[in-house]
Amino acid sequence: MRALIQRVTEAAVRVDGETLGEIGPGLLVLVCAMADDGEANADKLAAKIARLRIFKDEAGKMNRALLDTGGAALVVSQFTLAADTSRGNRPGFSTAAAPAEGERLYHHFADRLRAEGITVAQGRFAADMKVSLVNDGPVTIWMEA
Repeated sequence: MRALIQRVTEAAVRVDGETLGEIGPGLLVLVCAMADDGEANADKLAAKIARLRIFKDEAGKMNRALLDTGGAALVVSQFTLAADTSRGNRPGFSTAAAPAEGERLYHHFADRLRAEGITVAQGRFAADMKVSLVNDGPVTIWMEA
């Protein structure tokens, strides 16, 4: 499973002008299930993200996790994280999970974050979404599990 996480002061996702999810301070998590992923990958990634120390402490050092700050996560499916750009100019996405499995693992991942104690807002799987955010720092981190 792949994720691109961004520390944000706020983020929102909209479909056809309707706001599906929005958060204040926390993390925007763009997530993609890969063809060989299973629930164990989603579980590991969720646990790691909940505990990743990328928020500032009193001394201004990145030493606090999402769990420590009480921040939320906006989880958005993004199969394009599976892009293979090694050949030609058009990315291939054959390494992404099949749509049904990708959707199942996307929801499982969001549920695991909730089980970790994180407030989670979500987009809509396979929808044409408009995501807005204010990146804090900026802090942007690529993760795989």
